[in-house]
Amino acid sequence: MAPTTRRGQNTPTNNTNPNNMTPETVQAMIDQALLRNSTYGDGSHSSHGDNRRNVQTARPCYYADFMKCQPLNFKGTEGVVGLTRWIERMEAVFNISSCAIENQVMFATCTLLDAALTWWNGQIRTMGPEAYTMTWEGLKKKMTDKYYPQGEIQKLEIELWNLKVKGNDVPSYTQRFQELTLICTKFCANETEKINKYIRGLPDNNYGNVKSSKPKTLDETIELANDLMDQKLRTYAEKI
Repeated sequence: MAPTTRRGQNTPTNNTNPNNMTPETVQAMIDQALLRNSTYGDGSHSSHGDNRRNVQTARPCYYADFMKCQPLNFKGTEGVVGLTRWIERMEAVFNISSCAIENQVMFATCTLLDAALTWWNGQIRTMGPEAYTMTWEGLKKKMTDKYYPQGEIQKLEIELWNLKVKGNDVPSYTQRFQELTLICTKFCANETEKINKYIRGLPDNNYGNVKSSKPKTLDETIELANDLMDQKLRTYAEKI
């Protein structure tokens, strides 16, 4: 039996104008797609009571479920680091919410705001409803082409190459290092290269101690650098 439409649902017609996509229209399209793609039947037609108790139907991920996982918004002005964080968070939300593959682009683009939303509306005007049939990988490619300009990447690569701890502020150095290595994969393609580059940015009095400890992971290297800096600051405070 075909699934019934929920009470109060606005079902979009086939002549939806892609140039006039309102939030209500998008939400209606989302609900319709979910109803179309969800699997119904909980074993109620079985003649065995035990089967009715044991068979469970996977609950579809509705848009409200997706939003409860708190995806990030993207405005288009956050730069390369902001887009990288948006993509990482979005993929985590897909996994947490069990979002169906065919709904990923529709849900993800609902988090676009301001300039990024204007850009996406332009894609809809060009592609029509077919814009929502592209894959998540296809959307990532379009967004990285738009918001990862090559000149910006080169600036970040130079910044990473010259990045050093300022004063004794290892935490700020660590945060910026991790942001840059998400993007500048040419310099830090594997864990060993990340460790070596991180150690090179430490102060001279910490560099040798961390290097000689031969840490195996970046997390271990960061923890060691923070411990050594804390020890240095405690020693200095005791002398004073």
